[in-house]
Amino acid sequence: MSTPEVPPVRLRPEIVAMVPYRQGKAASADAYKLSSNENPFDPLPGVLEAIAGATAINRYPDATALALRTALAERYGVTPDGIQVGSGSVAVLTQLVTAAAGPGDEVVFSWRSFEAYPGIVAVAGATPVAVPNRADHGHDLPAMAAAVTERTRALIVCTPNNPTGAIVTVAEFHAFMASVPRDILVILDEAYIEFVGDPDAVRGPELLAQYPNLVVLRTFSKAYGLAGLRVGYAIGPVAILDAARSSAIPLSVTAQAETGALASLEHEEQLLERVVAIAERRHEIWNQLIAQGWSAPEPHGNFLWLPTGEATDAAAAAFHEAGLVVRPFHPDGIRISVGEPESVEKLLRVSAEIVGKLPNGHPGRRVA
Repeated sequence: MSTPEVPPVRLRPEIVAMVPYRQGKAASADAYKLSSNENPFDPLPGVLEAIAGATAINRYPDATALALRTALAERYGVTPDGIQVGSGSVAVLTQLVTAAAGPGDEVVFSWRSFEAYPGIVAVAGATPVAVPNRADHGHDLPAMAAAVTERTRALIVCTPNNPTGAIVTVAEFHAFMASVPRDILVILDEAYIEFVGDPDAVRGPELLAQYPNLVVLRTFSKAYGLAGLRVGYAIGPVAILDAARSSAIPLSVTAQAETGALASLEHEEQLLERVVAIAERRHEIWNQLIAQGWSAPEPHGNFLWLPTGEATDAAAAAFHEAGLVVRPFHPDGIRISVGEPESVEKLLRVSAEIVGKLPNGHPGRRVA
């Protein structure tokens, strides 16, 4: 690895020391990209036609994305001001963290979770507080609540958790909210919620009236297949979302993204049929992994988690050699997106070879 270049100007040292967000590797023409949790289905023709019709690219988009906010507001039973739209849910998350926390403040989240969380908090000038996941790779919500101090300004809960796939149940979340002070912002990141079939899983919009400090994040990138257009949203109290709007980059949601999102809502039934197919494929793969001897958590997103530990880099290299681009998180594990049906046989062949080489007692290997 090359030595980092020293900036020629004075910059914030905590930012210079950060590792920039790394996107999943691109796949060659003969490989399968299973590294970025993208929807493997091509866009629906009706959605593509709507996007293609948004040709006024010489004009600025509606800065408030009012048409989309209105459609979402009707769905969730709130006013349009109870919706904030951004260029992906991560953009809205950044707005919320920036509005809530600054130098001297803390933001608590589970770890390992979405890799952008620590960077978003650090860029806001606040201190990231990472609470280790439970042994089953889920959030340790009591430990997160116990990590709250006078400096805490926000907590982030990710369900299903990216990259481990574990969910937070309704009962767990109610207990958590009961132990968190009402003047601290709780952000429930539900980027993969459409893939969840467990009836006990928490679903944030149903709880907004009960918790005035709760904001829910959702996205069109995953289930709706609009990752390339970058559009996500938050649902929550107007006063909190107004603060997020104040910290937003103006005009960041393009007219094409808004049009695609609106068209996706119109074609939702077809899109969610694809979600069901992905979820079924996900569980078929997981069942095969368990039969191979993996100790892998039950997945609830559109991805699976292999706790490869110190063998992570070697395992990722084995997948790559076989034409499968996966997402390694050394030294914890590998996240594998549910991709095309043709990728499954190759995935399972390589995973069987990897687990067979793990030593007895390895956390990724199931005790027989």
